[in-house]
Amino acid sequence: MKRRFRALCAGLLGLVAITLHAQEPRSWTQPVRPFRIYGNTWYVGTQGLGAILITSPQGHVLIDGTLPENAAQIERNIRALGFRLRDVRVILNSHPHADHAGAIAQLARDSGARVRATAAAAAPLQAGGRDPADPQYGEAPAFPAVGAVEPVRNGEVVRLGPLALTAHATPGHTPGSMSWTWRSCEQHACLDIAYVDSLTAIARKGFRFGDDPARMAAFRTTFTTVAGLPCDVLITPHPDASDFMARVQRHALIDRQACKAYAEAARERFERRLAEERTSTR
Repeated sequence: MKRRFRALCAGLLGLVAITLHAQEPRSWTQPVRPFRIYGNTWYVGTQGLGAILITSPQGHVLIDGTLPENAAQIERNIRALGFRLRDVRVILNSHPHADHAGAIAQLARDSGARVRATAAAAAPLQAGGRDPADPQYGEAPAFPAVGAVEPVRNGEVVRLGPLALTAHATPGHTPGSMSWTWRSCEQHACLDIAYVDSLTAIARKGFRFGDDPARMAAFRTTFTTVAGLPCDVLITPHPDASDFMARVQRHALIDRQACKAYAEAARERFERRLAEERTSTR
């Protein structure tokens, strides 16, 4: 009886995994040749999910891991650029959802890198994405739990050799959402790169952002933060959210108004959602 029960549970879990996978856009696992964004900043993710490598002679920083099944693909992309996986010393995260943190456990294990994230994201990373404070809690799929996670404070500069990445707390999409900025240079011409987390107000059925004034205030502060970031080049965890791949194809990555436009569009969507929530209670 116990054996039959375990087999039934395994089958149900497998069905859930297949269903979740079927709901994922194909671009999330679609390979794309890794490429230089600017200077020492490289794209090593998939067509639809960002993973960014920032390199230096003293070691490299990787931001985001995408889905669990993409770990090997990201590792191949890093090697294809001529870099060694073991030289990835720090892994950072935008937010603890499977499509951005799912491969971090394996990438950290294979490279030996330290994992760092905002304090509000550290526990969910270590719990495989389970966070009761997450608007998508109960619907967002779990992912392999990350071992040790070192917290990063808002405004802290993460340093590795000459690399200096500034952490910007941008809660809203999740409580632990974090955006990152740094400078990359080519022949003495330097640009401010901004990897800005998702700004969408997505939630499980029945969740209402308008029921929590502190959450609403934090999200609105995030829009202001993002609009004011140093931002010559905008990259987002979902590249299509900022037309990143299209801008790569057009060789039009530099847009000093991109962060502001991204934030203002998100602010408008959020206010529309709040209005819809208010209407639904009448």
